[in-house]
Amino acid sequence: MAMMPVADALGRLLADAGALETETVALHDARGRVLADDIAALRTQPPFTASAMDGYAVRAADVGGTPATLEVIGAVAAGEVFSGRVEPGQTVRIFTGAPLPDGADAILIQEDAEPAGEQAIRALEPVEAGRYLRPAGLDFAKGDVLLEKGTVLDAGHLSLAAAGNHAGLPVIRRPIVGVLATGDELVAPGNETGPGQIVASNGYGVAAIARDAGAEVIDLGIARDSAASLEARLDAALAAKCDVLITLGGASVGDHDLVRPVFTGRGMTLDFYKIAMRPGKPMMFGRLGAMRVLGLPGNPVSSLVCTHLFVVPLLETLGGRPQSQRRTVARLGAPIGKTGPREHYMRASLERDERGALVATAFDNQDSSIIRLYAAADALIVRAPDAPAAEAGETVEIVVLREPR
Repeated sequence: MAMMPVADALGRLLADAGALETETVALHDARGRVLADDIAALRTQPPFTASAMDGYAVRAADVGGTPATLEVIGAVAAGEVFSGRVEPGQTVRIFTGAPLPDGADAILIQEDAEPAGEQAIRALEPVEAGRYLRPAGLDFAKGDVLLEKGTVLDAGHLSLAAAGNHAGLPVIRRPIVGVLATGDELVAPGNETGPGQIVASNGYGVAAIARDAGAEVIDLGIARDSAASLEARLDAALAAKCDVLITLGGASVGDHDLVRPVFTGRGMTLDFYKIAMRPGKPMMFGRLGAMRVLGLPGNPVSSLVCTHLFVVPLLETLGGRPQSQRRTVARLGAPIGKTGPREHYMRASLERDERGALVATAFDNQDSSIIRLYAAADALIVRAPDAPAAEAGETVEIVVLREPR
């Protein structure tokens, strides 16, 4: 099977992908979820004209340009309703958030009043009708659309939904992603390594990127280089109803690379294998029933770059999220050499010059096993196949991994 261009592979990966089904979750569980439908207010906010300040509910006509003495006929706090009516020459002590009593049309703030006997005050400043009042519906009215479908819910959205009297919200189900490392050479972090063994590391980065893209991630552990071990982990992924299974390593063509033959033997339909990119050439995509299977390279940087370029767009599509991958341009901070026959994604630092323009500087060593340089990278410089060498100052395309520090 010939190597597939990156754009073609991504198109095949997303060709039949769409948002998953809807579920309703409580507000406390809805942060970061994607709203599945428009949300309308179930009530008006505020539902009545309310005082915006502590003070006295008055008739503006009673409080003119000269000090006026008013009879205090009662008091009302937030959560209460004054049952009477404010008549000429009268006032009601009122507190922030309380409903405005009938007959009153303004608030005399308490700083502008002084006692004038046991049940009276003197207004020291004039007020206008409507002063220090929050009219009914100031925020929103019943039936107003508060949040639109596709909103990624944050703290403000959840507060607004709660104010609209929603206890739960319809959201798109999060994609379930199983992450499976493969290889006899791997041990979990925190364990002693035997001769020829290394610590399994890239699965943690892949899982973190998947979670940032809105997925629920299941750690399927490490499968050994045997058909029985791989089949057992595959069964676990199917039992967990994974929407996407990501395997790390074992999908190449060596004697110990068993992922492809074992999975196809279990019914996986292979869509493509091998991408014309560097790093990340030995990437596989197939379908096993409803589950999408992505076989990523075992080299840590290769798997992480493939996760950014392929897994994130897939998960965002399944989760109903807007595509977050930011592609833009930058000036080169240092020269780079010509590329080979595959599209090259070069780890680079990113900064802004004195005019605020982006400057990307590729790291000297682009070996796909060096995690330290991936962790330090702010961007990937994108180079077309067989691109010539480029000098400092030339404009290049980049994929932003994080904003310049």
